[in-house]
Amino acid sequence: MAKFIENGQRYQLDDPCIAPNSAGYLWNRKMMVHMNCRGFAVSQYMDPEPRKYAHVPNLAAQSFMQPEQPYFSHHPGRFFYLRDNQSGEMFSAPYEPMKVALDKFAFEPGLADIRWHLEKLGVALDISLSLSEEDVVEIWQVKLSNLTKQPRDLSLIPYFPVGYASWMNMGGHFDAALNAIVCSSVTPYQVVADYFKNQHFKDITFLAADRQPDFYEVSQSEFEGEGGLHNPSALQAGRNLANGEAHYELPAAIMQFHYPLAANQSQTLRLLFGPAKDKAEISALTQRYLYQHAGDQQAYQAYIAQGQGCLNVETPDQQFNHFVNHWLPRQIFYHGDSNRLTTDPQTRNYLQDAMGMVYLNPSATKAAIITALQQQKFSGAMPDGILLTADAELKYINKVPHTDHPVWLSIVVNAYLQETADYAFLQLPLGWVDKDVQSSVFEHVSKAMLFLSDANDERGLPYIAQGDWCDPMNMVGYQGKGVSGWLAEAISYALQLWAPICEQQQQSELATKLRLHAEQLNKRINHYFWDGAWYGRGITDNGRLFGINSDSEGKIFLNAQSWALLCGAASQQQKQLILHAIDEQLDTPYGVMMSAPAFTTMHDDIGRVSQKWPGSAENGSVYNHAAAFYAASLYASDEADRAFDVLRKMIPSNHQDDLKRRGQLPVYLPNYYRGAYYQYPRTAGRSSHLFNTGTGAWFYQQTIEKMFGLKGCEQGLGICPQLPSRWHQVSIVRHFRGAFFHINYSRSKALSDNTIKVQQTWPNAAQGAHLVLKQTERGVVVSGFMQAEHYYLTVQLAAGGVTDTAPTVAA
Repeated sequence: MAKFIENGQRYQLDDPCIAPNSAGYLWNRKMMVHMNCRGFAVSQYMDPEPRKYAHVPNLAAQSFMQPEQPYFSHHPGRFFYLRDNQSGEMFSAPYEPMKVALDKFAFEPGLADIRWHLEKLGVALDISLSLSEEDVVEIWQVKLSNLTKQPRDLSLIPYFPVGYASWMNMGGHFDAALNAIVCSSVTPYQVVADYFKNQHFKDITFLAADRQPDFYEVSQSEFEGEGGLHNPSALQAGRNLANGEAHYELPAAIMQFHYPLAANQSQTLRLLFGPAKDKAEISALTQRYLYQHAGDQQAYQAYIAQGQGCLNVETPDQQFNHFVNHWLPRQIFYHGDSNRLTTDPQTRNYLQDAMGMVYLNPSATKAAIITALQQQKFSGAMPDGILLTADAELKYINKVPHTDHPVWLSIVVNAYLQETADYAFLQLPLGWVDKDVQSSVFEHVSKAMLFLSDANDERGLPYIAQGDWCDPMNMVGYQGKGVSGWLAEAISYALQLWAPICEQQQQSELATKLRLHAEQLNKRINHYFWDGAWYGRGITDNGRLFGINSDSEGKIFLNAQSWALLCGAASQQQKQLILHAIDEQLDTPYGVMMSAPAFTTMHDDIGRVSQKWPGSAENGSVYNHAAAFYAASLYASDEADRAFDVLRKMIPSNHQDDLKRRGQLPVYLPNYYRGAYYQYPRTAGRSSHLFNTGTGAWFYQQTIEKMFGLKGCEQGLGICPQLPSRWHQVSIVRHFRGAFFHINYSRSKALSDNTIKVQQTWPNAAQGAHLVLKQTERGVVVSGFMQAEHYYLTVQLAAGGVTDTAPTVAA
């Protein structure tokens, strides 16, 4: 059985074979660990660029975690063999590599740790993994318990493979003074200058324990022998590890601890695993986390608690409640605080991750906007990546020109202003990357909007260059002629968001100019991209409109429809046609696909998106970021039930069939689920297991501001909910500008459609008397509240729901 436990703050999976690739993840600002339920791991740390300290057994790039990470017997992991020295019986934990059926199994990822409980051979193993708040080190604890009434003679053997670290120099040994296995390597280089550049690298991987091992082995091949990892020769026939070293061969950190346990006796082992520059660093880490570790777990828990969200909900959907209350804000905090563990995040990712942080820590959003704007060109153009350190360089995809990055500025700054009303921020002076003058934040974003308005072809359509939001759509406009239909819609939307801010800043002429350009763009979108039942995705360098009904592959793209609704280009009649097309061609039990049919062969006027496996990543998957855009467009179009359905499908259920199909626990939103639902139904729904995604920020925003209708404005907190029609009673707590709003929603047959009734309640007449409720064009605005105070409201909705367009207040 799979379920949330501990009031939703931990998830429990009781079978390692239902969803064998399911995982949890932990991180701090310097590292992350993605931990598989069966013991496989993907780990990364910053040095200052991403590096690994546990490697696959062949030389591999130091790239970040890949989608649908393949696992195999020699994949890096953290494993424990347990042997009964009297009978010779043995099993491994958490499950790999031996795959012995266990009497009990529980994989339990929590907010600040990951743990397992296992039982076999009358022995219980309680294993937990946590991290430090600030250091690059894994902190492991293993409690070994004799469940029988007989004395036991047991051996516990932690096996942490280190893998192929270097073709130049690698090995390992046991250091008695450190009580640690120390695996060393030399990062390969060819250019002499790289030798000096690499001096700071942490080329050591170590495993340290809080008690001396009875035996050890560092050579992986000697450990395995002919038995392999499923039955290591070094442990067969009651043998003990041979205290061997690794001399230019694959090293592994393997220790053997002998435990004679009396009846019902338990003992605990504490381990540290991670990279180090030298032995002095190992010594310092072991002293801090093995022998003087009081408070380290509390410090890490306090760090993770900084990701507490601004919303606590109680709805009829308990799975949704737990996810939104705990796991969604946690994922948003990971993105916004660690910047996905890179020194040059893509500009669009950096800004959207910052948008999510506005609901957790608005000052972090403000700092990110400042960092981004200081790297803007005076023309208004934004770079493809944001450099976060002095030595950082634009790498990989950030060397490829994309045209969408300025769009996200108005979207993110607008979100920040709505949540904080910090309009003084708009007057903060900031420099430019290519001109020695300073301009206000308002001028920076306005220049970006004007830049977008001017970067058009002779038809007034925006160029796509080598990609817009969709990175691998890299050959639509690489010759300098192709244009993006989605980008035209996104620009129109961004301009319409910025125009009211221009008016607030007494820049009505600029506001009029932006609105006029958005209106013209919407006309061009309908003229050039409407195909009769949905919108085309773009026009290639050779003038071909694609993403239309006559295409055999990639005939409909979700983003082109979503943003046409968001920007107002689509009429009511077009909206109905679009929704019908999406329902018919893109919707699946696992979410809405990004495009269909998925490409099966290279289209060299579209790009490498068509080379990706059908249904994976941007080629027709259930790409959750795009699905979140679609949910936003549905809320903007008064389609609350549809919108909730889109969001809800992103969260796996506890049902065994769904868990087995997706292989995903409901503890984070994955980048995508496999699509190509009609082409490859067997693999449809399979999770990417990649928790790096811009989905979280949009999911949270739509939940807070649209579903529960609690959007900030200059005057206070607006109330205009769009609850699912099947929800009749909901209660929430919203933290907003320092105050706490306790709100009960209910439906009333006494109210007419498009009507809400908002009342204040409080325990006594003196509390909260200064609160003001005022009807506006967009619902009810609450003002007059004070920081640190609690306010109690009831909101009644018509039985048929309420739209996002000017509900009236009941008498």
